[in-house]
Order: sequence, then C-alpha cells, then structure tokens
Amino acid sequence: MTNSAFSLRDADSSDVAIIIAFIRELAEYEKLAHEMVATEDSIRHSLFGDNPAAEVVIAEVDDTPAGFALYFRSYSTFLGRPGIYLEDLFVRRAHRGIGIGKALLRHVAGIACARDYGRLEWAVLDWNEPAIGLYEQMGARAMGDWTTYRVSGDSLLAMAQSRD
Repeated sequence: MTNSAFSLRDADSSDVAIIIAFIRELAEYEKLAHEMVATEDSIRHSLFGDNPAAEVVIAEVDDTPAGFALYFRSYSTFLGRPGIYLEDLFVRRAHRGIGIGKALLRHVAGIACARDYGRLEWAVLDWNEPAIGLYEQMGARAMGDWTTYRVSGDSLLAMAQSRD
C-alpha cells in the first residue's frame, strides 16, 4: 500500500533489527520495557523460521521505518472461523498524525477480509487515549465484560507441571 507520505510493506528476515527496535520503543512507550526480553535471534526464529508464529507489516516514510503492525491467526469457536489478533501496532512519534496507524489497522483488517476471517481483535492499555480514540473512530468497540489474563515465565512452567 502506498500513500503520498508513506508506504506499507510485508516484513522479511532482513527486517529483524528494525522489528526489535520497534518492539523496544513500544515497550518503552507502554512503560513495560522491563518485560521486553525478545532478541534478534528469537524474533528471527519465531517470525521467519520454519513455522512462523506471526506476520509483520512495516510502514516507511521516505524509505525510513516509521511504524509496524505484528499480528497472528486466532480462532473463534463462536464464529467457527479464524480471526486475526493484532499483538502490536506502533508508530514512531516523529511520524504520528499522518495516518500511518489508521493505514496499518486498515491493512490488517483487509488481510482478515481477504482471508475470509471472522474478526480482528487486539488489546489496548486503558490510559492510551490517543489509540483508544483512533480505534473508536474506526468503529472498534471495547469488550468491557472481558478481562485479559496472562501466565508466563515461572508461573507458566508451574501451571504446566501442576498435578492438582
């Protein structure tokens, strides 16, 4: 996808360093840098290895990386169809306000439609008012009745090994 100010393209293995940089910047923006442990090797393996876990679209302004969207296939038992879960959507501060975030979101929505998927979902931090405003402007609605749970690290291992 091309716009007079920016373009979108699918990422490939040569983009690993920029993907890590985007993830790091997103983690800092979300005040979660302490949780960011991904490495170039883990990203290379998980995104571009034998069994890719997710896909990435990169936005560029004059061939300069400006933002990205990372998404993966999910599934809805209620719909009986796959969907897309948007894990990350991030635009660098210097490139905000020119429509990149909206274009990335539309692009991923287009992928879901082209693949005949039933929905596109994502989570947003409750304090991220600019993102919430964008999402609501584009027709998304908060799923207020749902609470996200997460288990990782030692707790994940303990859960997997629990016998009670």
